[in-house]
Amino acid sequence: MKDKMAEHFRQIIIGLGEDPNREGLLDSPKRAAKAMSYLCQGYTMSLEEVVSDALFASDTDEMVIVRDIELYSLCEHHLLPFIGKAHVAYMPTGKVLGLSKVARIVDLFARRLQIQEDLTKQIANAIQSVTQAAGVAVVIEAKHMCMMMRGVEKQNSVMTTSVMLGAFRESSNSRQEFLQLIRSK
Repeated sequence: MKDKMAEHFRQIIIGLGEDPNREGLLDSPKRAAKAMSYLCQGYTMSLEEVVSDALFASDTDEMVIVRDIELYSLCEHHLLPFIGKAHVAYMPTGKVLGLSKVARIVDLFARRLQIQEDLTKQIANAIQSVTQAAGVAVVIEAKHMCMMMRGVEKQNSVMTTSVMLGAFRESSNSRQEFLQLIRSK
């Protein structure tokens, strides 16, 4: 598949009016195919593989938050990066998720062609399905290169999306506590 992708990148270089045989571009199609495969590796992983056996019994029912999880994704409309951070919280009901698994779930979905709105929802639904939590909250803040490098060229705009499930949707106190905690630095 990488050979086929490399040929497509070679054709893009030609389409741009460049010479793919120029010294600096000779290996670019292969490198671009390798980079794209890496950036979209979420398609080769499953939620079950990512979580594995990292669910642990716990009697805590208080909010668990992992904030400032870096994320890198590709906008499905322009294939340009969007870069930001995710804040994820859940209220356990007998089981907690291994800390690194929260970040790995973010990467699982971020490493696909994506829009931020769907990414936020996919992460929340995955955490909910794995933990059976009483509530899940996800907020993502990201800068989009498709808006910064082309089009309106707004360098300092940040898109914020949120999904609140269960207790975070039903209880304004829980929602406010989460939002306050992710803002405190």
